[in-house]
Amino acid sequence: MDIGTGKDLADYHIHGVDIPYHLIDIHDAGYEYNVYQFQNDFIRSFNDIVARGRQPILCGGTGMYIDAVVRGYQLADAPIDTEFRKRMEAFSDEELIERLSGYIKLHNHTDTETRDRLLRALEIQEYHIQHPDEYPHMPDMSHVIIGVSFPRELVIERIGIRLRQRLEEGMIEEVRQLLNNGVPEERLLRYGLEYRHVTTFLNGGCTYEEMYRDLFTDIRRFAKRQMTWFRRMERQGVPIHWIDGTLPIDDKVAEVIQIMNSVED
Repeated sequence: MDIGTGKDLADYHIHGVDIPYHLIDIHDAGYEYNVYQFQNDFIRSFNDIVARGRQPILCGGTGMYIDAVVRGYQLADAPIDTEFRKRMEAFSDEELIERLSGYIKLHNHTDTETRDRLLRALEIQEYHIQHPDEYPHMPDMSHVIIGVSFPRELVIERIGIRLRQRLEEGMIEEVRQLLNNGVPEERLLRYGLEYRHVTTFLNGGCTYEEMYRDLFTDIRRFAKRQMTWFRRMERQGVPIHWIDGTLPIDDKVAEVIQIMNSVED
Protein backbone atom coordinates (compact mmCIF):
# COMPACT_ATOMS: atom_id res chain seq x y z
CA MET A 1 0.00 0.00 0.00
CA ASP A 2 2.78 2.41 -0.99
CA ILE A 3 1.17 4.76 -3.51
CA GLY A 4 -2.35 5.10 -2.14
CA THR A 5 -1.12 5.87 1.39
CA GLY A 6 1.37 8.46 0.13
CA LYS A 7 4.48 7.01 1.77
CA ASP A 8 6.73 9.06 -0.55
CA LEU A 9 9.73 6.98 0.50
CA ALA A 10 11.99 8.78 -1.99
CA ASP A 11 11.64 11.92 0.17
CA TYR A 12 13.63 10.17 2.89
CA HIS A 13 16.74 10.09 0.71
CA ILE A 14 17.96 13.65 0.10
CA HIS A 15 21.34 14.74 -1.31
CA GLY A 16 22.76 11.26 -0.73
CA VAL A 17 21.62 11.16 2.90
CA ASP A 18 19.18 8.56 4.22
CA ILE A 19 16.76 10.07 6.75
CA PRO A 20 15.61 7.48 9.34
CA TYR A 21 11.86 7.02 9.69
CA HIS A 22 9.54 5.06 11.94
CA LEU A 23 6.01 3.57 11.82
CA ILE A 24 6.01 2.92 8.06
CA ASP A 25 5.50 -0.67 6.85
CA ILE A 26 4.79 -1.96 10.36
CA HIS A 27 1.78 -4.13 9.35
CA ASP A 28 0.68 -6.12 6.33
CA ALA A 29 -1.78 -4.69 3.83
CA GLY A 30 -5.34 -5.22 5.00
CA TYR A 31 -4.54 -4.87 8.70
CA GLU A 32 -7.14 -2.91 10.71
CA TYR A 33 -5.12 -0.16 12.44
CA ASN A 34 -6.50 2.37 14.94
CA VAL A 35 -5.59 5.40 17.02
CA TYR A 36 -5.07 3.34 20.18
CA GLN A 37 -2.43 1.22 18.44
CA PHE A 38 -0.84 4.35 16.99
CA GLN A 39 -0.48 5.87 20.46
CA ASN A 40 1.33 2.75 21.69
CA ASP A 41 3.54 2.56 18.60
CA PHE A 42 4.33 6.27 18.95
CA ILE A 43 5.32 5.82 22.60
CA ARG A 44 7.74 3.01 21.74
CA SER A 45 9.33 5.00 18.90
CA PHE A 46 9.45 8.22 20.93
CA ASN A 47 11.17 6.55 23.89
CA ASP A 48 13.65 4.81 21.59
CA ILE A 49 14.58 8.03 19.78
CA VAL A 50 14.92 10.07 22.97
CA ALA A 51 17.01 7.32 24.60
CA ARG A 52 19.49 7.68 21.73
CA GLY A 53 19.74 11.42 22.27
CA ARG A 54 17.88 12.30 19.08
CA GLN A 55 15.05 14.76 18.39
CA PRO A 56 11.75 13.06 17.44
CA ILE A 57 9.67 14.67 14.70
CA LEU A 58 6.03 13.59 14.36
CA CYS A 59 4.89 14.42 10.84
CA GLY A 60 1.63 13.78 9.09
CA GLY A 61 -1.57 15.13 7.68
CA THR A 62 -3.98 13.22 9.92
CA GLY A 63 -4.97 15.77 12.54
CA MET A 64 -6.64 13.28 14.88
CA TYR A 65 -3.50 11.12 15.18
CA ILE A 66 -1.34 14.17 15.95
CA ASP A 67 -3.96 15.45 18.38
CA ALA A 68 -4.11 12.03 20.07
CA VAL A 69 -0.42 12.40 20.94
CA VAL A 70 -0.13 16.06 21.89
CA ARG A 71 -3.34 16.04 23.97
CA GLY A 72 -3.07 12.44 25.14
CA TYR A 73 -6.41 10.94 24.16
CA GLN A 74 -7.54 8.37 26.73
CA LEU A 75 -8.10 5.25 24.65
CA ALA A 76 -8.17 1.51 25.36
CA ASP A 77 -7.97 -1.59 23.17
CA ALA A 78 -11.55 -2.79 23.49
CA PRO A 79 -12.40 -6.32 22.28
CA ILE A 80 -15.49 -7.08 20.18
CA ASP A 81 -18.49 -7.53 22.49
CA THR A 82 -21.14 -9.58 20.67
CA GLU A 83 -23.58 -9.43 23.59
CA PHE A 84 -23.41 -5.64 23.68
CA ARG A 85 -23.94 -5.44 19.92
CA LYS A 86 -26.94 -7.73 20.18
CA ARG A 87 -28.51 -5.46 22.81
CA MET A 88 -27.93 -2.43 20.58
CA GLU A 89 -29.90 -3.94 17.67
CA ALA A 90 -33.11 -2.55 19.18
CA PHE A 91 -31.88 1.06 18.84
CA SER A 92 -31.91 3.30 15.77
CA ASP A 93 -28.78 5.02 14.45
CA GLU A 94 -30.02 8.33 15.82
CA GLU A 95 -30.45 6.84 19.29
CA LEU A 96 -26.99 5.30 19.16
CA ILE A 97 -25.43 8.61 18.09
CA GLU A 98 -27.19 10.35 20.98
CA ARG A 99 -25.86 7.69 23.34
CA LEU A 100 -22.31 8.07 22.00
CA SER A 101 -22.41 11.88 22.30
CA GLY A 102 -23.30 11.39 25.94
CA TYR A 103 -19.96 9.63 26.45
CA ILE A 104 -17.63 11.81 24.39
CA LYS A 105 -17.46 14.91 22.26
CA LEU A 106 -17.47 13.36 18.79
CA HIS A 107 -14.00 13.86 17.29
CA ASN A 108 -15.01 13.39 13.67
CA HIS A 109 -17.86 12.15 11.51
CA THR A 110 -16.23 8.76 10.79
CA ASP A 111 -17.45 7.36 14.12
CA THR A 112 -21.03 7.82 12.90
CA GLU A 113 -20.47 7.18 9.19
CA THR A 114 -21.89 3.64 9.25
CA ARG A 115 -23.78 1.60 11.81
CA ASP A 116 -20.78 -0.74 12.18
CA ARG A 117 -18.46 2.17 13.04
CA LEU A 118 -21.07 3.61 15.38
CA LEU A 119 -21.43 0.32 17.26
CA ARG A 120 -17.65 -0.01 17.48
CA ALA A 121 -17.31 3.51 18.92
CA LEU A 122 -19.98 2.76 21.52
CA GLU A 123 -18.39 -0.59 22.29
CA ILE A 124 -15.07 1.14 23.01
CA GLN A 125 -16.68 3.69 25.32
CA GLU A 126 -18.53 0.98 27.24
CA TYR A 127 -15.24 -0.89 27.64
CA HIS A 128 -13.54 2.28 28.92
CA ILE A 129 -16.10 2.60 31.69
CA GLN A 130 -15.57 -1.00 32.81
CA HIS A 131 -11.74 -0.98 32.45
CA PRO A 132 -10.53 2.53 33.41
CA ASP A 133 -6.89 1.46 33.94
CA GLU A 134 -6.21 0.14 30.44
CA TYR A 135 -4.89 3.33 28.82
CA PRO A 136 -1.56 4.12 27.18
CA HIS A 137 0.60 6.30 29.45
CA MET A 138 1.90 9.13 27.29
CA PRO A 139 5.49 10.16 28.06
CA ASP A 140 6.31 13.58 29.46
CA MET A 141 7.22 15.78 26.53
CA SER A 142 7.15 19.33 25.32
CA HIS A 143 6.29 19.98 21.72
CA VAL A 144 6.23 22.65 19.04
CA ILE A 145 3.69 22.27 16.23
CA ILE A 146 4.60 23.74 12.84
CA GLY A 147 2.08 23.79 10.00
CA VAL A 148 2.64 24.58 6.34
CA SER A 149 -0.07 26.70 4.72
CA PHE A 150 -0.87 27.38 1.07
CA PRO A 151 -3.52 29.55 -0.61
CA ARG A 152 -6.69 27.56 -1.25
CA GLU A 153 -6.34 27.72 -5.03
CA LEU A 154 -2.78 26.37 -4.80
CA VAL A 155 -3.92 23.55 -2.52
CA ILE A 156 -6.45 22.49 -5.18
CA GLU A 157 -3.80 22.69 -7.92
CA ARG A 158 -1.36 20.60 -5.88
CA ILE A 159 -4.07 18.00 -5.15
CA GLY A 160 -4.69 17.62 -8.88
CA ILE A 161 -0.98 17.25 -9.67
CA ARG A 162 -0.45 14.72 -6.91
CA LEU A 163 -3.48 12.66 -7.90
CA ARG A 164 -2.30 12.47 -11.52
CA GLN A 165 1.18 11.45 -10.35
CA ARG A 166 -0.22 8.66 -8.19
CA LEU A 167 -2.30 7.30 -11.04
CA GLU A 168 0.70 7.46 -13.42
CA GLU A 169 2.87 5.69 -10.83
CA GLY A 170 0.49 2.72 -10.77
CA MET A 171 -2.08 3.33 -8.05
CA ILE A 172 -4.75 1.36 -9.91
CA GLU A 173 -2.35 -1.56 -10.38
CA GLU A 174 -1.50 -1.39 -6.67
CA VAL A 175 -5.15 -1.76 -5.68
CA ARG A 176 -5.69 -4.54 -8.24
CA GLN A 177 -2.73 -6.41 -6.74
CA LEU A 178 -4.10 -5.99 -3.22
CA LEU A 179 -7.39 -7.56 -4.34
CA ASN A 180 -5.52 -10.37 -6.10
CA ASN A 181 -3.52 -10.99 -2.92
CA GLY A 182 -6.71 -11.55 -0.95
CA VAL A 183 -7.32 -8.22 0.77
CA PRO A 184 -11.15 -8.14 1.04
CA GLU A 185 -12.90 -5.66 -1.21
CA GLU A 186 -15.09 -4.42 1.66
CA ARG A 187 -11.97 -3.59 3.67
CA LEU A 188 -10.44 -1.53 0.87
CA LEU A 189 -13.75 0.30 0.56
CA ARG A 190 -13.39 1.32 4.23
CA TYR A 191 -9.82 2.53 3.76
CA GLY A 192 -8.68 5.94 2.57
CA LEU A 193 -10.18 7.85 -0.29
CA GLU A 194 -7.86 6.49 -2.97
CA TYR A 195 -8.50 2.84 -2.11
CA ARG A 196 -12.25 3.30 -1.87
CA HIS A 197 -12.63 5.02 -5.23
CA VAL A 198 -10.15 2.85 -7.15
CA THR A 199 -11.75 -0.32 -5.76
CA THR A 200 -15.16 0.95 -6.88
CA PHE A 201 -13.71 1.54 -10.37
CA LEU A 202 -12.12 -1.92 -10.51
CA ASN A 203 -15.34 -3.68 -9.49
CA GLY A 204 -17.24 -1.88 -12.24
CA GLY A 205 -19.05 0.61 -10.03
CA CYS A 206 -17.95 3.65 -12.06
CA THR A 207 -16.00 4.70 -15.12
CA TYR A 208 -12.40 5.93 -14.97
CA GLU A 209 -13.55 9.50 -15.56
CA GLU A 210 -16.14 9.24 -12.77
CA MET A 211 -13.53 7.76 -10.42
CA TYR A 212 -11.08 10.57 -11.13
CA ARG A 213 -13.72 13.28 -10.76
CA ASP A 214 -15.18 11.94 -7.52
CA LEU A 215 -11.77 11.17 -6.00
CA PHE A 216 -10.48 14.64 -6.82
CA THR A 217 -13.59 16.17 -5.25
CA ASP A 218 -13.36 14.05 -2.10
CA ILE A 219 -9.65 14.77 -1.60
CA ARG A 220 -10.41 18.49 -1.82
CA ARG A 221 -13.12 18.09 0.81
CA PHE A 222 -10.80 16.04 2.99
CA ALA A 223 -8.07 18.70 2.77
CA LYS A 224 -10.61 21.28 3.89
CA ARG A 225 -11.63 19.08 6.85
CA GLN A 226 -7.96 18.68 7.76
CA MET A 227 -7.55 22.43 8.02
CA THR A 228 -10.80 22.68 9.99
CA TRP A 229 -9.38 20.14 12.44
CA PHE A 230 -6.15 22.09 12.91
CA ARG A 231 -8.05 25.32 13.44
CA ARG A 232 -10.16 23.58 16.06
CA MET A 233 -7.00 22.38 17.80
CA GLU A 234 -5.90 26.01 17.97
CA ARG A 235 -9.24 27.08 19.43
CA GLN A 236 -8.87 24.38 22.05
CA GLY A 237 -5.54 25.77 23.20
CA VAL A 238 -3.02 23.91 21.02
CA PRO A 239 -0.76 26.55 19.38
CA ILE A 240 0.30 25.94 15.77
CA HIS A 241 3.06 28.02 14.14
CA TRP A 242 2.17 28.47 10.47
CA ILE A 243 4.78 29.03 7.76
CA ASP A 244 4.18 30.05 4.16
CA GLY A 245 4.40 26.98 1.93
CA THR A 246 5.09 29.09 -1.16
CA LEU A 247 8.47 30.26 0.19
CA PRO A 248 11.68 28.73 -1.17
CA ILE A 249 12.89 25.76 0.87
CA ASP A 250 15.80 27.67 2.41
CA ASP A 251 13.44 30.39 3.64
CA LYS A 252 11.07 27.78 5.11
CA VAL A 253 13.97 26.15 6.95
CA ALA A 254 15.04 29.56 8.28
CA GLU A 255 11.50 30.18 9.55
CA VAL A 256 11.42 26.82 11.31
CA ILE A 257 14.77 27.56 12.98
CA GLN A 258 13.51 30.98 14.06
CA ILE A 259 10.34 29.42 15.54
CA MET A 260 12.35 26.81 17.43
CA ASN A 261 14.73 29.42 18.78
CA SER A 262 11.89 31.70 19.90
CA VAL A 263 10.17 28.84 21.70
CA GLU A 264 13.39 27.85 23.47
CA ASP A 265 13.87 31.47 24.56
